Amino acid sequence: MSSGLKKRETFSSGIAVFFATLGSAVGLGNIWKFPYLTGVFGGGAFLLVYVLCVIFVGIPVMLAEFFIGRNTRSNVIGAFKKLAPGTMWKHVGTMGVGAAYLIMFFYSCVAGWVYYYLFKSLRGDFVGITTESAKTQFAQTVIGPLTPIIWQIIVMVVVGAILIMGVQKGIERVTKTLMPVLFLLIVICDIRALTLPNAFEGVRFLFNVDFSKLSAVAILTALGLAFFKLSLGMGTMVTYGSYFTKGNNLFRTAASVAFSDTLVSVLAGLAIFPAVFAFGMKPGAGPGLLFMTIPLVFSKMPFGNQLLVAFFFLSSIAATTAMLSLVEVLVAYHTEEFNISRRTASIVNSLIIVVIGSTAALSVDPSSLLGSIKFMGKGFFDWYDYISSNILLPVGGFFIAIFVGYIMKQKAVLDELSNSSPKLAVATKIYLFILKTITPVLLIIIFLNSIGVINFK
Repeated sequence: MSSGLKKRETFSSGIAVFFATLGSAVGLGNIWKFPYLTGVFGGGAFLLVYVLCVIFVGIPVMLAEFFIGRNTRSNVIGAFKKLAPGTMWKHVGTMGVGAAYLIMFFYSCVAGWVYYYLFKSLRGDFVGITTESAKTQFAQTVIGPLTPIIWQIIVMVVVGAILIMGVQKGIERVTKTLMPVLFLLIVICDIRALTLPNAFEGVRFLFNVDFSKLSAVAILTALGLAFFKLSLGMGTMVTYGSYFTKGNNLFRTAASVAFSDTLVSVLAGLAIFPAVFAFGMKPGAGPGLLFMTIPLVFSKMPFGNQLLVAFFFLSSIAATTAMLSLVEVLVAYHTEEFNISRRTASIVNSLIIVVIGSTAALSVDPSSLLGSIKFMGKGFFDWYDYISSNILLPVGGFFIAIFVGYIMKQKAVLDELSNSSPKLAVATKIYLFILKTITPVLLIIIFLNSIGVINFK
């Protein structure tokens, strides 16, 4: 066992840990979903509630996953087997692996659309675009059979190739390069959007503090976002935590990632909504905003196509870094539990994702054979999303909180999270109180809301 541990890679520095972990947290949801929901649910008021939810749900579970990973230096299933040998706790890790697969089945499909739109913007396809042609372009992108599958394959070739290079030469090098580029591109898009006429309407949409919009639905939405947006409950933070060095300050990493992830979302909103309002359009949620409204808006401004290239490049970065962390969960599991090479594990898992994920890609077309297959009103794409996001993630997060809060020896948790430093001992005790009393209750609420048991209008 000791020789195996010596061969196991770690991230090389604190900044590498930060960028890799931030890359896992930042995804396509940062680009459209979070900014839109912020505007709909009261702007600054929603942001305030979201930050509180991050403090009581997001950061506590993230720290719990960091503890499990760094303490064991193992994949998500192997970690629970080490900490609670011969028990059923290993199946919390199994849920993480299952969630990573299911998310990748549909997320790789959406990432393929983003890659294709980057290619189309480079080719100049959106110059002079109209509302009707925007709808046509999107339909041609998502309706197969060949186009969505080809771009899904391209996505997985990119992700698989990076993972084959390893933790430091692959994940670390790519995230340390791409995350600063993502920030730079967002700022460039922000500057241009904020100099447009009537841009302040978009800023007001995002930041207007309206507590009257803070309904029960808004609070539950903020609660769910605080958990899901930070890539929790799916094994990614356990896996990345297993690559941290003993010197990494886990509290600082968790806080920095949570803050920067929120900042990316806000900056993305400042790039999108001032432009949307400047040209008299209405903000819409979901793929419609990302794939139809944005090309329309950018086509109307000077140097719009160059900005559109930048926007879809930053979107492809967000998609890629998020997928790296998800597939790494699977690669680490297979290399350590089945003793196969990283190269083999990366290739095999990429193939599995493409083959099964193609059912999600092809189910988007309702007129196709796979698109016509429904169970309880949901197709393959929606079921992969529903089972992972609504069941496996919140349930997994709940049991992680219970495991670290109640099953693990508290001294071991105190020593690991504080790096045996008396300065962090008090913070760790406060953290454990939150993890044991507040976080599990909120996670139960997230779960009940996600499956429709709690349903406010």
